[in-house]
Amino acid sequence: MTAFTPKLVTTLREGYTASQLRADAIAGFTVAIVALPLAMALSIASGATPDKGLVTAVVAGFLISALGGSRLQVGGPTGAFVVVIFNVIAIHGYDGLLIATLLAGLILISAGLLRLGQLIKYIPHPVVTGFTAGIAVIIATSQVKDFLGLQMTQLPAEFLPKWQAYAAAIDSINWATLAVGGAALALILVLRRVAPKVPGFLFAVVASAVVVALLNLPVDTIGSRFPDIPSGLPMPSLPELSFTKVQAVLPSAFTIAFLAGIEALLSAVVADGMAGTRHRPNQELIGQGAANLASALFGGLPATGAIARTATNIRAGARTPVAGILHALFLLLFVLFGSDLMAFVPMAALAAILFTVAWGMSEHDRFLSLLKVPGGDRLVLLLTFALTVLVDLTVAIGVGVTLASLMFMSRMAGSVQIDGSGSVDAERDGEDMDQRAALPPGVEVFRIAGPLFFGVASELLDTLRRVGQRPRIIILRLRQVPLLDVSGLAALESFVEQARHGGTQVILSGAQAQPMAMLDNAGLGPASTSVLHAADFARACALASELLQPV
Repeated sequence: MTAFTPKLVTTLREGYTASQLRADAIAGFTVAIVALPLAMALSIASGATPDKGLVTAVVAGFLISALGGSRLQVGGPTGAFVVVIFNVIAIHGYDGLLIATLLAGLILISAGLLRLGQLIKYIPHPVVTGFTAGIAVIIATSQVKDFLGLQMTQLPAEFLPKWQAYAAAIDSINWATLAVGGAALALILVLRRVAPKVPGFLFAVVASAVVVALLNLPVDTIGSRFPDIPSGLPMPSLPELSFTKVQAVLPSAFTIAFLAGIEALLSAVVADGMAGTRHRPNQELIGQGAANLASALFGGLPATGAIARTATNIRAGARTPVAGILHALFLLLFVLFGSDLMAFVPMAALAAILFTVAWGMSEHDRFLSLLKVPGGDRLVLLLTFALTVLVDLTVAIGVGVTLASLMFMSRMAGSVQIDGSGSVDAERDGEDMDQRAALPPGVEVFRIAGPLFFGVASELLDTLRRVGQRPRIIILRLRQVPLLDVSGLAALESFVEQARHGGTQVILSGAQAQPMAMLDNAGLGPASTSVLHAADFARACALASELLQPV
């Protein structure tokens, strides 16, 4: 039952040393510094009070690391939930959100026990990029009021009416608020460029709070917006349950569970790529489910794996899940002994943080690169993005996945060729028997047979991770790949990049017309410096031999 063993248990069985504890403590403290202002900002953007975000980061962050299936995953409140939480609170109240989060936890645990963790690979890349970018736009839009200090009695929930309301209230800009927010944003961006190891979010929050307090500026703060914030960690309790309430919030619960599962598993994949680890997807879902159950019992928000905090954890030198646990304990110390300091934080500074978060979520480089791919994938991307911003996140994902699936079936039908000549592909005939026979030492070969699409793209990265000692050259045989879609292309790009970091040269052999066109669009064609191309396997072997010759 290894698939259902938390990674914490596995790492402790391997033996936990003092040097690992030291590295995990440093990483945990670093992530806590990043998570502290983020948790407050995301909670406020979601329509809750800042203490709810901190409770979520403590309770859910602890359990995601303790019970999850990823070695270095860090969890807590994330931007993906902002839109959903805001709408649930607006319609069903905060108790409704707690019930939805409880149900989402149960759904995630059930999904893990049913071994549904592998289904993440069937979500097409353009759909994920489109709805993530859409959420980023919504988050940034929601922060305009606090960043400019606009005087508004009511802010519409919908995207276009919200901008109409901003335009109507533009004359009420508070210039002191704009100056504080602009300075905080500039400070974050400058520190990222000149001193990336400095915790820019926390530095900007502290600096802006000090300036506002010393100069007594007329700027809205957490204390003025939320004068009755409780301190400490609340006692766990069940929200008031009824069949009517459960029925009303059940659709939202499925949305929360879906988002939590997607982001957690995507974050775990990112962590695997950065650290060379391999997560257990089904156990990760169980850990996420337990974390959301506990967060709801303590009055917190939905939680999932956070890609940015996970990446920070890895870069800070984390070794085991203990780093994520310590990050939660450091935040707990702040909740117990420093929560009164939250009152001095300017709302404009938190808006600046969320602008930065939204920009990172948007994945603008990837979004722009996907606009260059064939029309079908571009349509899925733009339609998912537009529906996320203008209609509803659940509708956007449903329509995007359905459209991508229909397009895939159409492409597969178009890729079928009927040849009545009775000829046999010379490379395919007997290739499994002799493809390794002529390989020079230090060269590995993999043959991909069939379409490389969103359903099998992750297998390519798993193949690279399964290679023990990295070879000097890897030949990928693409003769039998009739179709390469955007998700397959993204996996191939990651494969090439990870191989390059490991000192391995990749040679692509026998690419057909459609995959070659996709490779050209992505900069991985014959003119690329990242990969080499060969017309067939024999020439790929000859090219590998040339590369292995001493200079």
